[in-house]
Amino acid sequence: MARSRAMLTEREREQLAGEHGADRKYQATSRARRRIQEELTTDIRLLEEHQPDLLAEIRDVVCADRETDE
Repeated sequence: MARSRAMLTEREREQLAGEHGADRKYQATSRARRRIQEELTTDIRLLEEHQPDLLAEIRDVVCADRETDE
């Protein structure tokens, strides 16, 4: 059964971890940056307008991870 993904595919996760060489790591990093800057921004705006509760859930998950790392 295929796993769902948030922002990265399983292969991209491997590439970002350096498991497929420096060139693949660079390419995966570029794709992730583009998604953050373009697609994620659009999604956030939509959630702000139409589903603020869902956006709050996303923020809770992202911010909770950052708090435990500090």
